[in-house]
Amino acid sequence: MSKQYDVKDLSLAEQGRKRMEWAEQEMPVLRLIRERFEKEQPLRGVRLSACLHVTTETGNLAKVLAAGGADVVLCASNPLSTQDDVAASLVHHEEIPVYAIKGESNELYYEHIKAALDHNPQITMDDGADLVSGVLKDRPDLLETMYGSTEETTTGVIRLRAMAAEGVLTFPVIAVNDSDTKHLFDNRYGTGQSTIDVLSGRPMCCWRARRLW
Repeated sequence: MSKQYDVKDLSLAEQGRKRMEWAEQEMPVLRLIRERFEKEQPLRGVRLSACLHVTTETGNLAKVLAAGGADVVLCASNPLSTQDDVAASLVHHEEIPVYAIKGESNELYYEHIKAALDHNPQITMDDGADLVSGVLKDRPDLLETMYGSTEETTTGVIRLRAMAAEGVLTFPVIAVNDSDTKHLFDNRYGTGQSTIDVLSGRPMCCWRARRLW
């Protein structure tokens, strides 16, 4: 994909900026990290591709990573959760390339994954292991310069363990999903799960059935 971004409508950028600022008020730890990152620049010069839910929360995360010096590209891990105004704001106000459109087709989803990998990342952040899978299957040329990755989800960790068991996972991945905060709180009461689902004990469903890897 030759475009430097692919979002629905840049005219939504101001709305997205306001919503991210509102969300940031409830993210005090991230604000403290940003202050430190701006001073210390721990990610200066690092190319980072993230495949995450494109929402106000991850929009603020992308801003913090960029404030720390990272060269960030963002694509959507779930087309159904993409907030088009946030995607537009990141492109217009923060100059962060974003490849995400709410409701995008399966074909476009994988074009966006490819665009994120064309950034030649040294670090990836995954929500479902699609970037890691893409590196191993389609972009093995990136392996020499890869520092590692992070994985947010149970689905992704299952895929990664399958890769590790087959001996193909050749760089470190931090399983964020297995931290107590994520596993005991967010996985049980997290994004997109209704109160009725929580009370009935029904698990959230993945937006797409994925192969092991």
